[in-house]
Amino acid sequence: MNIDSDLSPVPSSPASGGRPARLAARLEDLQVANSYAELPPAFHTFLPPQPLKAPRLLHANEEVAAMLGLDPSALGAPEFLEVVSGQRPLPGGRTLAAVYSGHQFGIWAGQLGDGRAHLLGEVLTPHGPLELQLKGSGRTPYSRMGDGRAVLRSSVREYLASEAMAGLGIPTTRALALVVSDEPVYRETVETAAIVTRVSPSFVRFGSFEHWAGKPEPLQTLTDYVIDRHFPALREVASGEPAGTQQAVLRMLREVVRRTARMVADWQTVGFCHGVMNTDNMSILGLTIDYGPYGFMDRFQANHVCNHSDTHGRYAWNVQPAVAHWNLYRLGSVFLALGIEEDALRDALSGYQEDFLIAYHDNLRRKFGLEVWRAEDEELVDAWWRLLHEQRADFTLAFRLLADVEREPRCFLDLFSEPESARAWLDRYARRLKGQTLAEPDRRAAMNAVNPLYVLRNHLAQEAIEAAAKGDVGEIEALLTVLRNPFEAREGFEYYAQAAPEWAERLEVSCSS
Repeated sequence: MNIDSDLSPVPSSPASGGRPARLAARLEDLQVANSYAELPPAFHTFLPPQPLKAPRLLHANEEVAAMLGLDPSALGAPEFLEVVSGQRPLPGGRTLAAVYSGHQFGIWAGQLGDGRAHLLGEVLTPHGPLELQLKGSGRTPYSRMGDGRAVLRSSVREYLASEAMAGLGIPTTRALALVVSDEPVYRETVETAAIVTRVSPSFVRFGSFEHWAGKPEPLQTLTDYVIDRHFPALREVASGEPAGTQQAVLRMLREVVRRTARMVADWQTVGFCHGVMNTDNMSILGLTIDYGPYGFMDRFQANHVCNHSDTHGRYAWNVQPAVAHWNLYRLGSVFLALGIEEDALRDALSGYQEDFLIAYHDNLRRKFGLEVWRAEDEELVDAWWRLLHEQRADFTLAFRLLADVEREPRCFLDLFSEPESARAWLDRYARRLKGQTLAEPDRRAAMNAVNPLYVLRNHLAQEAIEAAAKGDVGEIEALLTVLRNPFEAREGFEYYAQAAPEWAERLEVSCSS
């Protein structure tokens, strides 16, 4: 069975040739289903959102609309605002909040769930079903002590982050619309409310399975749902007999391990920190999900912690691969309730390190312009990380400017407070490149195709938030312009390719949103 070909994920960014020939002019024209709503009542609660007062559509994403088969003209219709602000249901949809559980900061937190999110339904597209979910749409039975709202700052950050990750080619949920209101929300200060419409093939997470630990019947129901809907090839007939329950579960777990490893390898090699890698924030499809206190690193520190609430550094950049592995073990242990032997589950999980290293090394091979990865390249990369860490060099620009170092070494060396150390590493790098068959211009072009010039730096997101608070979407538009193709230099957008100013180091993001 070729899992790579049979189970390729839904593209994060549709090719123009893959769009439907005719886009729907109205939400009512979309084909909508409700597969998650058809699960037994214990999996969710049917309830309407709590609409924002006097909502305004701040921004709508035409690219994601096209993925759904929706014409851009539909985004300006009153009924579109009514749906994405929670005033009316998605035509044909059954609105619900899902229950799940999870480990938060390594501690079992018990029952959680969609405390401020509502699943509207799923749109059937040529790429497969895509679910629509409102975030910030009011209280649910799973809100615990929360108010069910999201604030403008976190909503703008999520809206931009999902599109930035898609532009980088990293598996992610997407964002269709951003709605704002003057309705007050009380956090450390009084802020204003917002709703993001998120789009994903599924919002099922590790915690969705953890919720049914020790309960074989509902656990089997959820497992069958996920396999049949997202991994049907895992039931492929072998020797004339369909895969049994144990075989299908182990295949699914193995696929989740592979996808998670690749996703985290992608995070590491663009300097992305998730910030809250709780098991309830881990997608069963290996998508980046639940953007909270995330951050793209500016000045590199291997132990960088982007979440101000993470006082012990559990989710630091250099710990993310190990945390993902720990989370996978929490997921795997759930299936003991289905009678699967511990050794078999451990075998399914054991491939994580190899999967991660294969993806990680391949990413680095391409980022450094190497034709093949050699075992000794590990030492070159370790020296690179030490150099960036000791001199706090800019993560994104260091990789980007490395491509042109033969022609313009000064730009690269200016990133370092002690250029001689950087020169010594460059000498080592130059020796590594000798003997490659790839011509220098081709190597440079290949490196620029994988090393972004633009990433969603915290200060750029902050400037977009401040503009959005005034009703100005200019910064959101500018950022989307560069982030959708972050590898191509754009004239007039030089500001967005610069290193972060010193004041950016004082910005803090936390779990408060």
